[in-house]
Amino acid sequence: MIWRARYWHRVVAIAVAAVALIGAAMIPLAQADPTVFPRDAVPYGNTYGEWSARWWQWLLAIPTPLNPNLDTTGQHCQEGQAGPVWFLAGAFSPGIGLRSCTVPAGKAILLPLTNTLFGSGAFDCKPTVPKTSCDINAIRRAAANDIDSRTFPTVQIDGTSVDNVIDFRVQSPVITLTYPKDNVIALLFGRPSVHEGTYTPNVSDGYFLIIAPLSHGAHTIALDGVVIWNLSIE
Repeated sequence: MIWRARYWHRVVAIAVAAVALIGAAMIPLAQADPTVFPRDAVPYGNTYGEWSARWWQWLLAIPTPLNPNLDTTGQHCQEGQAGPVWFLAGAFSPGIGLRSCTVPAGKAILLPLTNTLFGSGAFDCKPTVPKTSCDINAIRRAAANDIDSRTFPTVQIDGTSVDNVIDFRVQSPVITLTYPKDNVIALLFGRPSVHEGTYTPNVSDGYFLIIAPLSHGAHTIALDGVVIWNLSIE
């Protein structure tokens, strides 16, 4: 996984429960549990693109010492979690390894595979680049070009492969981000001048899966056959 002053996230996670699907029938894997929401579904009232925006808002609002993307064990996996969908973290660089997380029963799981963020809060235009105006079409093209150059992993949930992962690419609506005082953007870009506050517009592009609530007990998520999350649904 390569971090090129952009967010390169491979994400993994799991959760459990029984919940209603909104907007479309779910696509079962080879077994009844787990199940992935189709790309055109509207789980819990939001599209895949809208959930991807919420994932970024969740991740970048968490201060550096507690940020789940920097966490190598999963100890911070519960930071900032709220609502019916549980967000799994990714990584800003390779080598994170295996993480463990306890997830409340009944939560769907948002699993980012690889994604990128461009815009006002990511040194593409004002205010992080003071002399460059934000052009939505331009930052969307830049995000798309970044993802076009990447490969994405195979995904296995409890040993069962997810088919057609290539179909789960999404682009977000415009995202407004709120950074805390000790934010990860300042750390990653080496720019302590990135202050707390609100940054817009931003856009994301990439691959995401939304997994329906899993059953009680232990579950695993693997990328390219390597388990990256041990989940306990309680």
